Amino acid sequence: MATTYLSIYKLIPEYLIKKRYFLFGLYSLYTVIVSGYLIVVSVFYGLIYLSNFQYRNMPPISRNLFFVMIAVYMVTLVVSAFKLLKLNLKQSEQKKKLETKILATQLQLKEQELNYLKMQIHPHFLFNTLNTIYGFSLKKADETPEMILKLSNLLDYLLYQADKPFVLLTEEIQHIKDYIALEHLRFNNTLNVVFNHINTSESDKIAPMLLIPFVENSFKHGSLTNGVLHISIDLTSALDKITFSIENTSSANDTGSKGIGLENIKKRLDLLYNNNYDLNIQHTKGIFKVHLELNHN
Repeated sequence: MATTYLSIYKLIPEYLIKKRYFLFGLYSLYTVIVSGYLIVVSVFYGLIYLSNFQYRNMPPISRNLFFVMIAVYMVTLVVSAFKLLKLNLKQSEQKKKLETKILATQLQLKEQELNYLKMQIHPHFLFNTLNTIYGFSLKKADETPEMILKLSNLLDYLLYQADKPFVLLTEEIQHIKDYIALEHLRFNNTLNVVFNHINTSESDKIAPMLLIPFVENSFKHGSLTNGVLHISIDLTSALDKITFSIENTSSANDTGSKGIGLENIKKRLDLLYNNNYDLNIQHTKGIFKVHLELNHN
């Protein structure tokens, strides 16, 4: 009992579990020596006082000193093994709880960063749109009510959909259409936009406000060719991925990568899709191209 108690309450928790292996081995050796001495003393005590020095009168188990030692240490080993298993299970549970807390903290930080990136998008987008509406209102243009209605639809999307992790791809498409409609009113006859979207089902989902920065970037940094800004947008959805391509006419000196838009979207892609996306941006011969492939999760 003393050997077992010392093993499970002193040697294992204070030395073995804490990886103090040298001290564990040293004190274990001391324990074996002392316990062996006590076993010998116990056997001779039984021989002297209980058997009157008569070997044959001793209990059969006590006659074999080696067997007695094996029995004692076997009990100690079995109990120690259960104690070690219990401590390992407890340590594993604590480790799992710690990992869960770490993952929860990382997730919270990721959500905070995503919210921060979204907050960057909203003022930037609203600032440009409100400036356009303000210009139209000064001219008392007939298109002003329609622009306000389109802006209302976009605000509804921003307020009630942008906080979701994912939205339907059809909703994102409608959001892009409303944005293009606003820009059509602003550019009048100096804008030529072709927006093709095929194979988009009702079940396809995408992160909200993910594609609009590319569209906004095309309008902001695009250049007029022969008095017209040309923008071509293609969006397709397959079983395993969503493909988005956009290109616009651009001046030779403008890379089209200024401002919050593209840097913001790259960070959001890393956070939301990790290695499940491919983004390719090119600027050659007066054409700025963006090609994005998103693998379905």
